[in-house]
This record gives sequence, C-alpha cells and structure tokens, in this order.
Amino acid sequence: MSVTEKAAIQTTAAPTTGARGAGIKLAGVEQRYGDPKSSVLALTDVNLEIGKGEFLVLLGPSGCGKTTLMRIIAGLLKSTSGKVEIDGQPLWNGNRRNDKVMEELGVVFQDANMFPWLTIEDNIALPLKLRGVSKTERRKRASELCELVGIKGFEKRWPRELSGGMRQRAAIARALSCKPQILLMDEPFGALDAMTREQMNLELQRIWMESGCTVVLVTHSIREAVFLADRVLLLSPRPGRMDTLKTIEIARPRSAYDQSTPEFQAYELELRKRLDTFA
Repeated sequence: MSVTEKAAIQTTAAPTTGARGAGIKLAGVEQRYGDPKSSVLALTDVNLEIGKGEFLVLLGPSGCGKTTLMRIIAGLLKSTSGKVEIDGQPLWNGNRRNDKVMEELGVVFQDANMFPWLTIEDNIALPLKLRGVSKTERRKRASELCELVGIKGFEKRWPRELSGGMRQRAAIARALSCKPQILLMDEPFGALDAMTREQMNLELQRIWMESGCTVVLVTHSIREAVFLADRVLLLSPRPGRMDTLKTIEIARPRSAYDQSTPEFQAYELELRKRLDTFA
C-alpha cells in the first residue's frame, strides 16, 4: 500500500450519537507466535479507535489475523506489543488482566457452546450465577434476554431441542446477561445455512440497536459485513495490517431488500475488488 493510501485510512472512531457502549482503543498492537528465533508475525501495526455503540466488522482473507485481533480485544490473548484500552482503562496491568475492564466484555463464538445438562434459561444465567446473583434475579434476567433475542417460551428447553440458529440466539443472550458494554463475536453465524444466517443478521442488528452495545464482529462474508457494519476494517494477508477502513453510510434499520440496492452493491463490489488483489 502506498503512503497516500495509508494516510487515507481513518483510524479514529466513527461518530456514535447517544451511544451507551464502551469505546475501544488499540495502539501499536502486534502479535507474534512461537519462540523468538522462529516466530511468526501474525498481526502488526494496528492503531484504531472504535466508538461507543459502534458496530465494527473485521473482514479479510483466511489467516490474516481477524480472530487473533478479536481475541486480543477480548483479553483472551495478550498482544506481543502495543496497548488495548476500554473506555480509557488498560485491558492489561502488566501480565494481569484488568478484572474491572473484563466485566464490560461479552463474547460469542462460532460454536454456541451450550452446556447440555443445563436448560436454556440456566445456560443464559450461568455468568450471573458465577457472580453470586440470586436465583430470582437470574431467572428474571434470562426471561428478559430470551424475549430480546427471540426465543421466549424456550427457557426450560434443553440445548439439543433447539436449532443451530436458536442456540446462537441463546449464546448471544448469555453474552449479554451481565449487561456488557462491548459484544465481541467471532463468526457467530458461520455454521448456519444461508436463510438462517440472513435472519440472524436481521436479529443481530435489532439486538444491537436495542442494547446499545459496542459490537466487534469477525466474518468472511462481504455481504454480512456491509449489511451489519458502521465501519468495515479489511485486514491484509499475514502479517495482518489495517488495509482499508470503510464507513458504510446506509440508513438503519437495514432490511434484506437493501442488499439489492445499487448503494449496497457498490460497497460490496469495492470490498470484493480489494480482497481480490490479495489473491
């Protein structure tokens, strides 16, 4: 990428009027794997601000460091160098995670990871139980969240009785149980069929708009990225670098029909062409 192209990347947070989520700041983030003599540079030179209540999507070719970056933001991996701050507070104090900051984070993975011996209600409320919240309050919160994610009436069911899409709804509800300010999602709909995935995109947009969380989502789908994002961060092939940071200026709420508009397709084509240059 040329110096001019690098200068064109907007690294500061997108405007988020009235947002309730927490801001994220990444400064000089780099990640190496392996011992010093034969280490692999997976991610480098990431400098980014994500605004309160923003929906940021991480996009890029396989192996570019999308999941690595998400895990660094989630505190699941300490970057080799650089800093991560949540609302101005460091995520790490030396080699120890900042527990107060970690309380602001909720994480959803591709696999819903429901405990099969717990009901949906108990799966959703498990983080609350671990924090010593009373049973009455746990059930109340689980009921509220089941309604929010669209699985009201299934609280007493077992995970095996729900479809993949419904289990993912329950996983989102569990991540929201402690009212986090940031929701981090690593390809949460990757294993779903196309129709279910489209419906879950609509539901996620609604949940995000109602909850006010800051969302960072990893995906391989250009269409999903354009549909959901305020901004799309496109990472280069390994070592992953910030290649393109694209603001998606499509009014919300977005519907499935928006995907057929020239405006939507122009964003999709622009990102696809840039990805094709990596092949």
